[in-house]
Amino acid sequence: MRLWLVLLLLSLPGCFSIQGPESVRGLEGGSVSMQCHYTAEWETYEKWWCRGADWISCQILVQTNGSEQVMKRDRVSIRDNQSHHLFTVTMEDVRRDDTDTYWCGISRHGPDLGTSIKVTIDPVGMVLSTWASLLSRTTTSGPAGVLSDSYIRHHYILLVFLKVPILLALVGAVLWLKGPQQRPSICMNLSSDLVRDTAP
Repeated sequence: MRLWLVLLLLSLPGCFSIQGPESVRGLEGGSVSMQCHYTAEWETYEKWWCRGADWISCQILVQTNGSEQVMKRDRVSIRDNQSHHLFTVTMEDVRRDDTDTYWCGISRHGPDLGTSIKVTIDPVGMVLSTWASLLSRTTTSGPAGVLSDSYIRHHYILLVFLKVPILLALVGAVLWLKGPQQRPSICMNLSSDLVRDTAP
């Protein structure tokens, strides 16, 4: 019974041989990158990236040729790093309709190996509403919720150009209001000193 279960698990696409993040988020107009790790015996095999929830009928968008050369088609590129046993897929200029289920895969004799990744592309207008979500996701570990570089970059731009100027304006207002309150006390101290100096 145990042997049958082990054989069943090994026959599933990508079981133990290839792994990737469960989901990736990105912002419209930016880029999304994800890394898929594989075990050492698959170094020189062709790697691919396909789109579609159905493993059998998903459409291959880009594929390596068994080397570490970068392969690109349209807005998608793939590069295999055989020394580190991983390959990187990058989707550029992403659109909202790129949201879908994708697969990291390895071509081999017999059924290919693969693991599914849910890619979600959010509109740029969601930056404000997802700020809290960004903070919570960056404090958690594990492959379940991976944020793209462009997603983080948009939030960083928001911080620099919106929140920092507001903070500086508030500090300036506090200093401006606080300044006039201090000047009378200084003048009073000076006048009292003058009184002391001129007193007989």
